[in-house]
Amino acid sequence: MSEQEKSKKIIKSKKKQGKEKKQYLNAILLAAIVIIGAGIIATVCAIQAQRNSQQDDSEITPTGELEIPETTEQETQETTEPPDENVLRAEQVMETMTLEQKIYQLFIVTPEGLVDNAVDCAVLSGSMTQEALLKKPVGGIIYFSQNIQDETQITQMIANAQQYMQDANQVSMWIAVDEEGGSVARVSESLGTTAYSDMAVYGENADTQEIFQVGQNIAEDISQFGFNLDFAPVADVNINPQNELQERIFSDNAMVVSEMVASITQGLQSSGKVSATLKHFPGLGAASGNTHNDSFAFIDRTHEELQKTEFLPFQAGIEAGADFVMVGHQIVSGAGDKLPSDLSFTVVTEWLRDELNFDGIVITDAQDMHTISGNYSSGEAAVLSISAGVDIVLMPVDLNEAFESVYQAVQNGKISEERINQSVRRILTAKAKYNLL
Repeated sequence: MSEQEKSKKIIKSKKKQGKEKKQYLNAILLAAIVIIGAGIIATVCAIQAQRNSQQDDSEITPTGELEIPETTEQETQETTEPPDENVLRAEQVMETMTLEQKIYQLFIVTPEGLVDNAVDCAVLSGSMTQEALLKKPVGGIIYFSQNIQDETQITQMIANAQQYMQDANQVSMWIAVDEEGGSVARVSESLGTTAYSDMAVYGENADTQEIFQVGQNIAEDISQFGFNLDFAPVADVNINPQNELQERIFSDNAMVVSEMVASITQGLQSSGKVSATLKHFPGLGAASGNTHNDSFAFIDRTHEELQKTEFLPFQAGIEAGADFVMVGHQIVSGAGDKLPSDLSFTVVTEWLRDELNFDGIVITDAQDMHTISGNYSSGEAAVLSISAGVDIVLMPVDLNEAFESVYQAVQNGKISEERINQSVRRILTAKAKYNLL
């Protein structure tokens, strides 16, 4: 065989070997693809089967009931609403406050009471007021007809007091007044702003739009002078015609009272300048005594009777957004503790807080009234009120004694500082809402 033929034969043989090797590698690759694909399919099927099994197990328990999956922390964070800005502001301010400053927020006093009754009738806020607020940064001041001479005077008096308080404490005050309309209208009586009929007249008309407008107008009338808290409306039901309130009450029909209370509350607070106050929880309309002058006022009403009648207007006012509820001094048999309502844990916490779900500001009626001052010292009444769940004590006879008693109660553990913080948090949150921080 020639060399050329041998060379051709070798080349031909190598080509054949290369072709066979390529076919062999292709076969291996194909087999590998088939094996991997089968593995993937098997894995997917296994995962799906496991998921189906878990779904069956989670949906049906051995008792045949639906099982609700637990919410993860991430899911909870996604569905939780961001904190209210007013709450955050209140917390920030509260962190800077001393215990003494916190406790003073729990009192609203007259301008005379603020200065230890050094004057019989205060008609200006001068150096005496400034010095008092520096030492005693109270939550607010209430003004009566005797304090109101004319528009310029009362506007300046309130503005000065607020400025002194802001300079001393950076927290503005509640500036309160009794402006119900009708026979109780301090601003209208003194300054000649719009006068309104007694609430019984509006209750007879049962016109909710009319009473909404009355509330709105009253708020505009008083806020122009600096008032931001109205101790109105009366939310009592006229059960006993001999009660001390009479024409100040809308009606003897609890449903009419409820509708009128809700509407005037919304009217008072519609401008965002004035807070409304529902009074006198748990209802004073069945009383025959007088809490201003008598040693006690007793109401023989069961809890069930109160739920069916007296509670209804307060519930309506709370649902309408009332910022404050005032608790009266009446002793109610259904509470079972023989205590004035504003000193009763049953009335304030169990009934108003827990049952009616009120988380706004609870304030006492004026504690210089005889049903309190004739039976309790200022300190005793203040400690009992706050222990009962009250946020603000109104007009103690002696502010200094009331403050000191609450302070000592915190120091000796009778009242926890957290209990004080609960009230201060509510007060400051509401103040933030009305731009008082």
